[in-house]
Amino acid sequence: MKRLLFLLAAAACVHAHALTADEAKAIALGETDARIEALNKAVTTADDKTAAFLQALGDDAVKAGGGKVFIVQDGKGIDPVTGQAAELPTDAEDVVTNNRMRGEIDSALASLKLFSTDAKLRREAVAALQKEPDESRLPMIEKAFAGEQNAGIKEQLGLVRAAALLGSSDKARRLEAAQLLAGSRNAATKTLLIDRLGSEPEADVKAALQLSLRQVESRLAWGDRLGAIFSGVSLGSILLLVALGLAITYGLMGVINMAHGELMMIGAYATYVVQGVFRKYLPGAFDWYLVAAVPVAFAASAFVGAVLERGIIRFLYGRPLETLLATWGISLALMQLVRTIFGAQNVGVENPSWMSGGVAVLDNLQLPWNRIVIVGFAFAVLGGMAFLIAKTRLGLFVRGVTQNRPIASCMGVNTARVDTYAFALGSGIAGLAGCALSQIGNVGPDLGQAYIVDAFMVVVLGGVGQLAGTVYAALGLGILNKFIEGWAGAVLAKIAVLVLIVVFIQKRPQGLFAVKGRSAEA
Repeated sequence: MKRLLFLLAAAACVHAHALTADEAKAIALGETDARIEALNKAVTTADDKTAAFLQALGDDAVKAGGGKVFIVQDGKGIDPVTGQAAELPTDAEDVVTNNRMRGEIDSALASLKLFSTDAKLRREAVAALQKEPDESRLPMIEKAFAGEQNAGIKEQLGLVRAAALLGSSDKARRLEAAQLLAGSRNAATKTLLIDRLGSEPEADVKAALQLSLRQVESRLAWGDRLGAIFSGVSLGSILLLVALGLAITYGLMGVINMAHGELMMIGAYATYVVQGVFRKYLPGAFDWYLVAAVPVAFAASAFVGAVLERGIIRFLYGRPLETLLATWGISLALMQLVRTIFGAQNVGVENPSWMSGGVAVLDNLQLPWNRIVIVGFAFAVLGGMAFLIAKTRLGLFVRGVTQNRPIASCMGVNTARVDTYAFALGSGIAGLAGCALSQIGNVGPDLGQAYIVDAFMVVVLGGVGQLAGTVYAALGLGILNKFIEGWAGAVLAKIAVLVLIVVFIQKRPQGLFAVKGRSAEA
């Protein structure tokens, strides 16, 4: 509504090419085709009054009655021609704008923004016109192109002009457009060229379109490749977060924990609870709820992990099959407990505002902030875990107990307590993985089931007990999966990756990085 007030205020100072009452009626009333024709005609010589009227139409703030149309502002009528207050007739009715007309209005308003003094608005207008190029906008586009001083915007305007020319009835103009579009780096141009190829009757124009299409696809291919790499790194960072906890509980402690996915789920639900607390009691600080959720998710999963280790798993060390069956039963119990408390339906966890949007690297490549943050978070957790294992007293005890439990006990180490701490640490890292996963998808009782098998594959492929191997395996599997998925589909990509892992393990059972040491039997 503020935009409408601004346009109305500016309109009072404009007299050239002023909107007339007949033009306003033609745009607002009648059949859709006739309204669109009147709209396109008015936009070519539009002033701020026209823009204000179109904005009101788009906002459903126009009424008609007594043979006239009125803009409605705060329940009062405004004459779109003069911009002055006017009395609404008693029989005034809302002007109905269907989706087709609304799209034309949006395009027209985008065209008018081409002459804004704000470069950001002009870029937005160009981007909107690129999606739906229309030959009827050519006079305005060419006028804006001639007066544009920003080189980047002018280049994009030239491509919009060429895209609009593709629909021309003049063969020479279509040929010119095909040649101009060869320099585009926009994904919408590819779609536009493909659509035009299907309806182009002239052989030489079709050949030019095909040449331009190949050149555009060549440029876009780099964006697709970089996008696949980033998607692979993003998937790999998630697998890394999930697998880091398993690298302790399975890699170092030898416990096949089938409830690891449910410990992730607990971390995700802890994040959901913190979000609810902030929304209810600290709405002004809502954007920082995720910062508070990180330690809460870690603590919640670590506590559950410690209880499981002290209550059940400590009695099953050295019996991997029984551990597997027991933790599988625990996973079912935890899922049912969550369904009882939170319900069987997924719950939504919102991104903070600073994780919304993304970074536009190329025209066809935008990196979402939530994925970027998760990649950074995964490596931060990795760094913290590596430091804890290699440089702290607890890490020394964990390494000592896992390498030689009897000797560590003889040296005075409380091995039972170290087992609990280590298992709680691995569970807490699973909770951090759940916190991160809550930012890219829905949170539900089955959240962990989608990642547990992949996480075990990462640990086994990287080498049991090897953090470096876990990193390489997670990132490698993520990138490989995304590249195969690009040409074979998601299902075949999963199958291909599994087959490759099986073949690799057959050839190298110890994984990428084998544990160095001397065998007692050597």
